[in-house]
Amino acid sequence: MPIDPSTSIDALRAATVTSSDGSKIGKVAEVYLDDHSDQPEWVTVKTGLFGSSETFVPLSTASYLGDEIRVPYSKEQVKDAPRTDADGTLSPAEEVRLYDYYAVDRTTTSGRGTGDQPGGRRGEWPDSRGDVTTSTGQAALGTTGTRTTTGTGTQGYDTSGPTTDDAMTRSEERLHVGTEVREAGRARLRKHVVTEEQTRQVATSHEELVITREPITDANRGAATSGPELSEEEHEVVLHEEVPVVSTHVEPVERVRVGTRTEQDTQTVSADVRHEEIDLDTDSTVTTGRADRDGRRGRHG
Repeated sequence: MPIDPSTSIDALRAATVTSSDGSKIGKVAEVYLDDHSDQPEWVTVKTGLFGSSETFVPLSTASYLGDEIRVPYSKEQVKDAPRTDADGTLSPAEEVRLYDYYAVDRTTTSGRGTGDQPGGRRGEWPDSRGDVTTSTGQAALGTTGTRTTTGTGTQGYDTSGPTTDDAMTRSEERLHVGTEVREAGRARLRKHVVTEEQTRQVATSHEELVITREPITDANRGAATSGPELSEEEHEVVLHEEVPVVSTHVEPVERVRVGTRTEQDTQTVSADVRHEEIDLDTDSTVTTGRADRDGRRGRHG
Protein backbone atom coordinates (compact mmCIF):
# COMPACT_ATOMS: atom_id res chain seq x y z
CA MET A 1 0.00 0.00 0.00
CA PRO A 2 1.25 3.59 -0.64
CA ILE A 3 2.80 5.46 2.25
CA ASP A 4 0.12 7.27 4.30
CA PRO A 5 1.02 10.96 4.76
CA SER A 6 0.15 10.58 8.46
CA THR A 7 2.86 7.92 8.95
CA SER A 8 5.24 9.20 11.61
CA ILE A 9 8.88 9.85 10.91
CA ASP A 10 9.78 7.54 13.78
CA ALA A 11 7.94 4.69 12.05
CA LEU A 12 9.73 5.36 8.78
CA ARG A 13 13.10 5.56 10.52
CA ALA A 14 12.48 2.14 12.07
CA ALA A 15 11.61 0.53 8.73
CA THR A 16 13.63 -1.73 6.47
CA VAL A 17 13.82 -0.99 2.74
CA THR A 18 13.31 -4.00 0.46
CA SER A 19 13.75 -4.35 -3.29
CA SER A 20 11.17 -5.19 -5.95
CA ASP A 21 11.83 -8.91 -5.47
CA GLY A 22 11.44 -8.71 -1.68
CA SER A 23 15.14 -8.93 -0.78
CA LYS A 24 16.54 -6.62 1.91
CA ILE A 25 18.39 -3.50 0.74
CA GLY A 26 19.12 -1.94 4.13
CA LYS A 27 17.78 -0.10 7.15
CA VAL A 28 16.45 3.44 6.93
CA ALA A 29 18.97 5.98 8.20
CA GLU A 30 17.19 9.32 7.74
CA VAL A 31 13.85 10.68 6.47
CA TYR A 32 13.84 13.81 4.28
CA LEU A 33 10.80 16.10 4.02
CA ASP A 34 9.65 18.03 0.98
CA ASP A 35 10.24 21.77 1.43
CA HIS A 36 6.77 22.58 0.03
CA SER A 37 4.49 20.01 1.66
CA ASP A 38 6.52 18.98 4.75
CA GLN A 39 5.69 15.39 3.82
CA PRO A 40 8.28 12.57 3.74
CA GLU A 41 9.79 12.58 0.26
CA TRP A 42 13.03 10.61 0.54
CA VAL A 43 14.73 8.14 2.84
CA THR A 44 18.40 7.32 3.02
CA VAL A 45 19.26 3.63 3.18
CA LYS A 46 22.30 2.19 4.91
CA THR A 47 24.22 0.18 2.31
CA GLY A 48 27.75 -1.09 1.85
CA LEU A 49 29.86 -3.04 4.32
CA PHE A 50 28.27 -2.79 7.81
CA GLY A 51 25.97 -0.03 6.52
CA SER A 52 28.85 2.40 6.04
CA SER A 53 27.17 4.25 3.12
CA GLU A 54 23.83 6.03 2.77
CA THR A 55 21.89 6.10 -0.50
CA PHE A 56 18.77 8.17 -1.27
CA VAL A 57 15.56 6.38 -2.34
CA PRO A 58 12.31 8.18 -3.33
CA LEU A 59 9.14 7.47 -1.34
CA SER A 60 6.77 8.55 -4.13
CA THR A 61 7.16 5.13 -5.78
CA ALA A 62 7.33 3.12 -2.53
CA SER A 63 4.75 1.14 -0.59
CA TYR A 64 4.66 0.77 3.20
CA LEU A 65 3.41 -2.18 5.20
CA GLY A 66 4.26 -2.85 8.81
CA ASP A 67 7.95 -2.09 9.21
CA GLU A 68 8.85 -2.58 5.54
CA ILE A 69 9.22 0.01 2.77
CA ARG A 70 9.19 -1.74 -0.59
CA VAL A 71 10.57 0.13 -3.61
CA PRO A 72 10.37 -0.91 -7.28
CA TYR A 73 14.14 -1.04 -7.65
CA SER A 74 16.78 -3.73 -7.30
CA LYS A 75 19.40 -3.65 -4.56
CA GLU A 76 22.13 -3.01 -7.13
CA GLN A 77 20.18 -0.09 -8.62
CA VAL A 78 19.83 1.55 -5.21
CA LYS A 79 23.50 0.99 -4.34
CA ASP A 80 24.56 2.57 -7.68
CA ALA A 81 22.41 5.70 -7.24
CA PRO A 82 24.22 9.07 -7.44
CA ARG A 83 26.12 9.75 -4.24
CA THR A 84 24.77 12.70 -2.24
CA ASP A 85 26.00 13.78 1.15
CA ALA A 86 23.38 13.01 3.80
CA ASP A 87 24.11 16.34 5.52
CA GLY A 88 20.56 17.31 6.45
CA THR A 89 19.56 19.08 3.22
CA LEU A 90 18.93 17.99 -0.34
CA SER A 91 19.58 20.72 -2.88
CA PRO A 92 17.33 21.15 -5.94
CA ALA A 93 20.13 20.05 -8.26
CA GLU A 94 20.78 16.93 -6.19
CA GLU A 95 17.09 16.04 -6.08
CA VAL A 96 16.69 16.50 -9.85
CA ARG A 97 19.66 14.23 -10.44
CA LEU A 98 18.17 11.55 -8.18
CA TYR A 99 14.72 11.84 -9.82
CA ASP A 100 16.32 11.42 -13.24
CA TYR A 101 18.26 8.38 -12.07
CA TYR A 102 15.14 6.68 -10.68
CA ALA A 103 13.04 7.83 -13.70
CA VAL A 104 10.47 9.50 -11.42
CA ASP A 105 8.12 12.11 -12.93
CA ARG A 106 8.75 15.24 -10.86
CA THR A 107 5.43 16.80 -11.91
CA THR A 108 3.54 14.20 -9.86
CA THR A 109 5.60 14.40 -6.67
CA SER A 110 4.27 16.32 -3.68
CA GLY A 111 1.75 18.10 -5.90
CA ARG A 112 4.38 20.34 -7.46
CA GLY A 113 4.12 21.76 -10.93
CA THR A 114 6.87 21.86 -13.48
CA GLY A 115 7.86 25.37 -12.40
CA ASP A 116 8.35 24.52 -8.73
CA GLN A 117 11.86 24.04 -7.49
CA PRO A 118 12.44 20.71 -5.75
CA GLY A 119 14.44 20.37 -2.58
CA GLY A 120 14.22 18.68 0.79
CA ARG A 121 15.49 18.67 4.34
CA ARG A 122 15.98 16.02 6.90
CA GLY A 123 12.97 15.38 9.16
CA GLU A 124 14.28 16.66 12.49
CA TRP A 125 13.44 16.34 16.16
CA PRO A 126 10.74 13.65 16.06
CA ASP A 127 9.20 12.86 19.43
CA SER A 128 7.58 9.63 20.50
CA ARG A 129 4.25 10.72 18.94
CA GLY A 130 5.75 11.43 15.51
CA ASP A 131 5.42 15.27 15.67
CA VAL A 132 7.98 17.32 13.78
CA THR A 133 9.33 20.73 14.80
CA THR A 134 9.93 22.99 11.80
CA SER A 135 12.65 25.57 11.42
CA THR A 136 10.29 28.37 12.61
CA GLY A 137 9.77 26.74 15.98
CA GLN A 138 6.09 25.89 15.30
CA ALA A 139 5.09 22.32 16.01
CA ALA A 140 3.86 20.53 12.89
CA LEU A 141 0.90 18.18 13.30
CA GLY A 142 1.95 14.53 13.53
CA THR A 143 -0.13 11.41 13.86
CA THR A 144 -1.60 12.44 17.23
CA GLY A 145 -2.22 15.81 18.87
CA THR A 146 -0.43 19.18 18.61
CA ARG A 147 1.92 21.14 20.78
CA THR A 148 3.03 24.77 20.95
CA THR A 149 6.06 26.61 22.19
CA THR A 150 6.35 29.83 24.16
CA GLY A 151 9.03 32.45 24.08
CA THR A 152 10.18 31.81 27.64
CA GLY A 153 9.36 28.17 28.24
CA THR A 154 10.52 26.47 25.06
CA GLN A 155 10.74 22.73 25.53
CA GLY A 156 13.84 20.87 24.44
CA TYR A 157 13.79 17.70 22.35
CA ASP A 158 16.19 14.83 22.43
CA THR A 159 16.85 12.23 19.69
CA SER A 160 17.01 9.50 22.32
CA GLY A 161 13.73 10.19 24.11
CA PRO A 162 10.61 12.38 24.53
CA THR A 163 10.52 15.89 25.94
CA THR A 164 13.50 16.46 28.23
CA ASP A 165 13.37 17.96 31.69
CA ASP A 166 16.53 19.35 33.35
CA ALA A 167 18.93 16.89 31.74
CA MET A 168 20.14 16.21 28.22
CA THR A 169 20.94 12.71 27.06
CA ARG A 170 24.25 12.20 25.29
CA SER A 171 24.30 9.28 22.85
CA GLU A 172 26.95 7.64 20.77
CA GLU A 173 27.17 4.97 18.12
CA ARG A 174 28.65 1.64 19.07
CA LEU A 175 30.49 -0.47 16.54
CA HIS A 176 29.10 -3.97 16.08
CA VAL A 177 31.12 -6.29 13.86
CA GLY A 178 29.79 -9.60 12.62
CA THR A 179 30.40 -11.95 9.75
CA GLU A 180 28.45 -13.12 6.76
CA VAL A 181 29.14 -15.97 4.38
CA ARG A 182 29.69 -15.13 0.74
CA GLU A 183 31.11 -16.95 -2.25
CA ALA A 184 34.89 -16.50 -2.44
CA GLY A 185 35.67 -18.65 -5.47
CA ARG A 186 34.99 -21.95 -7.17
CA ALA A 187 37.08 -25.02 -7.92
CA ARG A 188 36.16 -27.99 -10.08
CA LEU A 189 37.74 -31.24 -11.23
CA ARG A 190 37.98 -31.71 -14.98
CA LYS A 191 39.37 -34.84 -16.63
CA HIS A 192 40.93 -34.84 -20.10
CA VAL A 193 43.19 -37.14 -22.11
CA VAL A 194 46.90 -36.33 -22.49
CA THR A 195 49.13 -38.24 -24.92
CA GLU A 196 52.77 -38.68 -23.99
CA GLU A 197 55.61 -40.74 -25.44
CA GLN A 198 57.10 -43.55 -23.35
CA THR A 199 60.27 -45.49 -24.18
CA ARG A 200 60.98 -49.09 -23.24
CA GLN A 201 63.91 -51.44 -23.96
CA VAL A 202 62.77 -54.72 -25.59
CA ALA A 203 65.09 -57.70 -26.24
CA THR A 204 64.72 -59.11 -29.81
CA SER A 205 66.51 -61.70 -31.95
CA HIS A 206 67.04 -62.24 -35.70
CA GLU A 207 68.68 -64.80 -38.02
CA GLU A 208 71.73 -63.99 -40.06
CA LEU A 209 73.02 -65.84 -43.14
CA VAL A 210 76.06 -68.05 -42.56
CA ILE A 211 77.96 -69.65 -45.47
CA THR A 212 80.04 -72.72 -44.69
CA ARG A 213 82.48 -74.20 -47.19
CA GLU A 214 83.54 -77.87 -46.71
CA PRO A 215 86.37 -79.59 -48.57
CA ILE A 216 85.55 -82.84 -50.35
CA THR A 217 86.41 -85.77 -48.16
CA ASP A 218 85.69 -89.43 -48.17
CA ALA A 219 82.75 -88.68 -45.86
CA ASN A 220 80.94 -86.33 -48.22
CA ARG A 221 82.22 -87.47 -51.60
CA GLY A 222 79.13 -89.58 -52.28
CA ALA A 223 76.80 -86.59 -51.69
CA ALA A 224 78.97 -84.35 -53.82
CA THR A 225 78.99 -86.70 -56.87
CA SER A 226 75.37 -87.80 -56.64
CA GLY A 227 74.19 -85.28 -59.14
CA PRO A 228 75.17 -84.35 -62.69
CA GLU A 229 78.67 -83.26 -63.30
CA LEU A 230 77.69 -79.74 -64.39
CA SER A 231 74.30 -78.15 -63.63
CA GLU A 232 72.50 -74.95 -62.56
CA GLU A 233 70.64 -74.99 -59.24
CA GLU A 234 69.15 -72.75 -56.55
CA HIS A 235 68.99 -73.31 -52.81
CA GLU A 236 66.80 -70.93 -50.74
CA VAL A 237 67.04 -70.24 -47.02
CA VAL A 238 64.35 -68.22 -45.15
CA LEU A 239 65.64 -65.81 -42.46
CA HIS A 240 63.54 -64.87 -39.36
CA GLU A 241 63.69 -62.03 -36.84
CA GLU A 242 61.75 -60.74 -33.80
CA VAL A 243 60.18 -57.27 -33.95
CA PRO A 244 58.61 -55.24 -31.08
CA VAL A 245 54.85 -55.36 -30.91
CA VAL A 246 53.17 -52.48 -29.00
CA SER A 247 49.65 -52.48 -27.54
CA THR A 248 47.91 -50.62 -24.70
CA HIS A 249 45.23 -51.40 -22.18
CA VAL A 250 43.40 -49.18 -19.66
CA GLU A 251 43.46 -49.77 -15.94
CA PRO A 252 42.43 -47.47 -13.03
CA VAL A 253 45.29 -46.00 -11.02
CA GLU A 254 43.72 -43.61 -8.44
CA ARG A 255 40.57 -41.82 -7.26
CA VAL A 256 40.56 -38.00 -6.97
CA ARG A 257 37.93 -35.89 -5.20
CA VAL A 258 37.74 -32.21 -4.23
CA GLY A 259 36.31 -30.89 -0.96
CA THR A 260 36.61 -27.93 1.41
CA ARG A 261 37.97 -27.29 4.86
CA THR A 262 37.57 -24.28 7.10
CA GLU A 263 40.60 -22.25 8.12
CA GLN A 264 40.34 -19.61 10.85
CA ASP A 265 41.98 -16.23 10.41
CA THR A 266 41.60 -12.69 11.72
CA GLN A 267 40.81 -9.62 9.64
CA THR A 268 40.87 -6.00 10.73
CA VAL A 269 37.89 -3.83 9.79
CA SER A 270 37.40 -0.11 10.33
CA ALA A 271 34.25 2.01 10.35
CA ASP A 272 33.36 5.55 11.36
CA VAL A 273 31.16 5.89 14.45
CA ARG A 274 29.55 9.09 15.68
CA HIS A 275 28.99 10.34 19.20
CA GLU A 276 27.44 13.39 20.74
CA GLU A 277 29.32 15.84 22.89
CA ILE A 278 27.63 18.34 25.16
CA ASP A 279 29.13 21.81 25.61
CA LEU A 280 27.91 24.38 28.12
CA ASP A 281 27.36 27.95 26.89
CA THR A 282 26.78 30.54 29.63
CA ASP A 283 26.80 34.26 30.08
CA SER A 284 30.01 35.78 31.38
CA THR A 285 28.37 36.43 34.75
CA VAL A 286 27.60 32.76 35.39
CA THR A 287 30.12 30.71 37.30
CA THR A 288 30.31 26.95 36.89
CA GLY A 289 30.73 24.34 39.58
CA ARG A 290 33.04 21.37 39.73
CA ALA A 291 33.75 19.18 36.72
CA ASP A 292 31.09 16.69 35.65
CA ARG A 293 31.49 12.99 36.09
CA ASP A 294 33.47 12.66 32.87
CA GLY A 295 36.00 15.22 34.10
CA ARG A 296 34.94 17.85 31.52
CA ARG A 297 34.04 21.40 32.57
CA GLY A 298 31.49 23.43 30.67
CA ARG A 299 32.94 26.23 28.60
CA HIS A 300 31.80 29.83 28.85
CA GLY A 301 30.00 31.37 25.90
